[in-house]
Amino acid sequence: MRRALVLSNKIVAGILTETDDMQYIFKYEDNYLINHSFRAISLAFPKRKEEYISDELFPFFFNMLSEGANKTIQCMTLKIDENDSFGLLLATARHDTIGAITIEEI
Repeated sequence: MRRALVLSNKIVAGILTETDDMQYIFKYEDNYLINHSFRAISLAFPKRKEEYISDELFPFFFNMLSEGANKTIQCMTLKIDENDSFGLLLATARHDTIGAITIEEI
């Protein structure tokens, strides 16, 4: 199992988990949920107490990844399998993102 903090403007919004059986779970942190000034991380993830569960990496997070030649270079440089989207997200989305959302490995 691999886990990551999902930060919005450097504030922990929730936890993204890849389970051992390749399921993906996103859950908002309670403190983030109760603060009405904190917005949802995406329209695809309205703030709610229940977990979001998927058999694939959620498109919102997958779309944070590079594509094409950039992805190939990142994978070669970081020694990450090109099919390991979660690993690539953990390795690159801490600093190299556009927008308010960043990812930090736990």
